[in-house]
Amino acid sequence: MILAAGVLVLLALLGMPLFAVIGAAALLGFHAGDVDLSVAAIEFYRLAEMPVLLAIPLFTFAGYVLGESRAPARLVALTQTFLGWMPGGLALVSLVACALFTAFTGASGVTIVALGALLYPALRQAGYTDRFSLGLVTTSGSLGLLFAPSLPLILYGIVAQQLGVGEPLTLDELFRAGLLPGLLMVAMLSGWSVWVSRRQALTTFSWASARAALREARWELPLPLVVLGGIYSGWFAVSEAAAVTAIYVLVVEVLIHREIPLRELPRVIREAMTMVGGVLVILGVSLASTNYLIDAQVPARLFEAVRSLVASPLTFLILLNAFLLVLGTMLDIFAALVIVVPLLLPIAVGYGIDPVHLGIIFLANMQLGYFTPPVGMNLFIASYRFHRSVTELVHASLPFFAILLVAVLVITYWPALSLSLAGR
Repeated sequence: MILAAGVLVLLALLGMPLFAVIGAAALLGFHAGDVDLSVAAIEFYRLAEMPVLLAIPLFTFAGYVLGESRAPARLVALTQTFLGWMPGGLALVSLVACALFTAFTGASGVTIVALGALLYPALRQAGYTDRFSLGLVTTSGSLGLLFAPSLPLILYGIVAQQLGVGEPLTLDELFRAGLLPGLLMVAMLSGWSVWVSRRQALTTFSWASARAALREARWELPLPLVVLGGIYSGWFAVSEAAAVTAIYVLVVEVLIHREIPLRELPRVIREAMTMVGGVLVILGVSLASTNYLIDAQVPARLFEAVRSLVASPLTFLILLNAFLLVLGTMLDIFAALVIVVPLLLPIAVGYGIDPVHLGIIFLANMQLGYFTPPVGMNLFIASYRFHRSVTELVHASLPFFAILLVAVLVITYWPALSLSLAGR
């Protein structure tokens, strides 16, 4: 057993696919416990019985279609028209555009690639320093993770529901819980951006430009209102909102704007579903792994070990933030969700932390990990996109990291910020 576990760790270090590592670990555990290995397949099959799972491919498809169209350019032009006259207006445009785009695509890297070519040159042309512009675009790519219909939010909800630990939660509660913390992060970065650019020349607001921007973006404008309004008001279930979003985006970008030729649609679908397939395979084997951990009472034993060392919930939260910041630098957010949440959630509930609040803390911390060295994914994507060294991007991101770290601490130690809208 020990030898097999060692071989598995070695294979993981050598680059063995994550789903294979998790699945093999679950099978190894079941075999050691004399449990029929078919239980792993049964757990995987349970994915098909989750109605909410339909939301993942539908929202992902909609995000990829938006990314392939000129919707990002229209979004930037619209926000620039209405916010560009303010001090730090273009920086605010960047923050809002990146947050919205990441919320729909669920992928920070896609945001940097899709919007970076628009925002970075515009920021430099408007007089922002090179360092500020690089830092803003690099860090803003992950801002939307707390806003519906963020894919990481959905995945956390699925994993937490399967664990069945603490007060039951719904995806609607998670979506509402992420709204105020997400707005806090955007507001704090906006305040910093306004202060930095307070001496820059302002553009003049033009009604003619505003009307032109509204006319260009008239088909995309209803999308956030339909999706977010429908979810927050209770008119749509999450899976229904995903279906409406996918159909709406498909009609607008393919049939009305005709920016994605029909012959290109299979390629877009293939790329989107490749990502979805990877996420679902990892999620499926993680359910089997989670089942084994619960049967072996690993979370309970881990909680007792932690409880013997840490008595105060406040101390636990401090250690949790430190752990998640380090984790976010080394592990992709999807992998962290399915591997770490099954271990952390029972411990957090034991300290009296609401599962919804833990989800927001988890994602807020992982958001910082995207641009934290040594292996923050945004740093490498931005380095490739803007042809700059990772070290230069790290220095450019430091002020933004400090501001968002303060926001994470506020989110962590002020539970009402997350739980008030969720009604918990």
